[in-house]
Amino acid sequence: METILVIDDEPSIIRLVRDYLEQAGYRVLTASNAETGLHSLRSETPDLLVLDLGLPDQDGRDLTRLIRLDRQLSSLPLIMLTARVEDSDKIIGLELGADDYITKPFNPREVVARVRAVLRRVEGGRNTISRRISIGDLTLDTGEHILRLRGESVELTPTEFELLSLFMENPGHTYTRDELLEKTLGYSYEGAGRTLDTHIRNLRQKIEPDPHQPIYIETVHRIGYRFTRKLRGKQ
Repeated sequence: METILVIDDEPSIIRLVRDYLEQAGYRVLTASNAETGLHSLRSETPDLLVLDLGLPDQDGRDLTRLIRLDRQLSSLPLIMLTARVEDSDKIIGLELGADDYITKPFNPREVVARVRAVLRRVEGGRNTISRRISIGDLTLDTGEHILRLRGESVELTPTEFELLSLFMENPGHTYTRDELLEKTLGYSYEGAGRTLDTHIRNLRQKIEPDPHQPIYIETVHRIGYRFTRKLRGKQ
């Protein structure tokens, strides 16, 4: 049984999300503030975190930064809950390392669907036959979920790893935005294109010598993205 930690200071939200996730077969832990939530993260090692940005003792974005900088927690799948509706707020959350976000008010079934989609990506990665793919300065181990850039380990979120695996396994293939959404997020919805673009931008920040002039992940105007064929390596 997979364990989900929900951190939110609204009791009604906690009850609603917990009830629906438990009905879906998950074990659910809850916390009403960042301090208690961080303790649960380190003592219970949940499989996924659902995090509200508006916590009473610490901004959820600051907690996300802390999680992504902690080597034991850095790869934890994370879905943000936010009452902020501006695109800039959502993008900031994704840039900090969230795998997805849900805007309040929400349908609790949507929370379950998003949780399933993120966990499915993680589980799919675990079941992948281990391969080492080297292109340019990048070496990706699909089985161990490790990316190395010029020999140095690079921390990726589950969504970023899923995207990079797809790209590096199929260099030169142009993926439409809808294809990337379905293959990595597991679904598409209004506004998801901005989410995809943010994940691509985050990935470029981590792997490109100059993210503003990418040599690995190329934009195909009005279509989508592809991974370059120009930099060949041993597979």
